[in-house]
Amino acid sequence: MADNSTILLSSNDKGDETRVDLGVLEVILGIAARKVDGVSEMRGTLKTGIDTLFGRSNQGKGVSLSVEDDKLTADVYTYLDYGVNVPKVCVQLQKNLTLQLKQMTDLDLTQINVHVVGLVSEADETEVKADTEALFPDDKEDEAKD
Repeated sequence: MADNSTILLSSNDKGDETRVDLGVLEVILGIAARKVDGVSEMRGTLKTGIDTLFGRSNQGKGVSLSVEDDKLTADVYTYLDYGVNVPKVCVQLQKNLTLQLKQMTDLDLTQINVHVVGLVSEADETEVKADTEALFPDDKEDEAKD
């Protein structure tokens, strides 16, 4: 019976096999997904949030792989930048993930399901900066008031 947490890359007549864990493939796809223009970040879970607090990063965050009947399916959960063409970014994401996995492992993805979880605007990023500036005012502003 085949193990669903690993996938066979190669084998020979002697019985030697090369298997790769699905977690490794998720890391490959997670890194490739973040490199696509228009992708802001990947959705994480409670576990990845706790890992981040302790300084550990999960490169496979936002990617879930499954194998059924020797068919590899990827579910990608992502946040996109506000103002991008969502269908174009999703198609580019599918192309890049397929190409990256093919180049590194010679495996074919049967299906890539892209789930757009949300949009991230520039205002969201500047809002965070404004909050921290209010907490830590510059010394120059204090001197000007005196």
